[in-house]
Amino acid sequence: MSGVTLLDGPVGTELERRGLLLPAPVWSAQAVIERPDLLSAIHRDYAAAGAQVHTAATFRTTARALRDTPWAARWEELAARAVALCRAAVTPGARVAGSIAPLEDCFSPQLTPDDAALVREHAALAGALARAGCDLLLVETMPTLRELRAAARAAAATGLPVWAAVTLGPAGDFFDAEGLRAARSAAADAGAQAFLVNCSGVEDVTDALAVLARSPAPAGLALGAYANALFAGGSTPEAYSAAAAQWRDSGADILGSCCGTGPAHIAALKSRLSG
Repeated sequence: MSGVTLLDGPVGTELERRGLLLPAPVWSAQAVIERPDLLSAIHRDYAAAGAQVHTAATFRTTARALRDTPWAARWEELAARAVALCRAAVTPGARVAGSIAPLEDCFSPQLTPDDAALVREHAALAGALARAGCDLLLVETMPTLRELRAAARAAAATGLPVWAAVTLGPAGDFFDAEGLRAARSAAADAGAQAFLVNCSGVEDVTDALAVLARSPAPAGLALGAYANALFAGGSTPEAYSAAAAQWRDSGADILGSCCGTGPAHIAALKSRLSG
């Protein structure tokens, strides 16, 4: 696909689309507990669509997210189960990424915990995901530079490859041009191999990648994107793949999709990139 690595699409909104209720703050971890069959089916569908990297449903398998559930003391077991389900469902040889999400709400940067909590809790999850056998760690949907830096450092300390992503938020205003460039530099300094923009509107991702393309990237740092299709009222697979082709032209070589998309979007993306 012209040197592009194809990431999969979302698990959470796809679980909801298929009828599973996902109460906050447990969110997609609910499927690991209650509907591993449905979760496995989604992973298989992304594999059939052509995804090369698959993200395990560890977005909320943390002690913090599970603190009011019977799984609070067994969060590492749940994370390992999510990784195993993903591994068993996808094409042999495909890479499995462990998701490391913000400790609190992705779209509420003001809730970002203090530095000590960030270091401690991200290190705990990163270590658990490494022990579970992940091929890489995906630090994603980070709403603040402070948490991006802490999570990426914790992930890199495991020795696994790290991709680090920020969200621009529903209104596209979490990171301005200077903030984006600072986040990219912070990801590289922390030891990440790629910097991505995720869970942001399609047009916001297009604008962000254009900003990044206008300034030199840290040596050896790949660029990627996977957008949230819900913010602009939805995006058909064809429209999404057309936008992603623009991202590739802006230098992105890791492409996938985020909330509000599904396997059809990944299939369309593969078709366009292979054409």
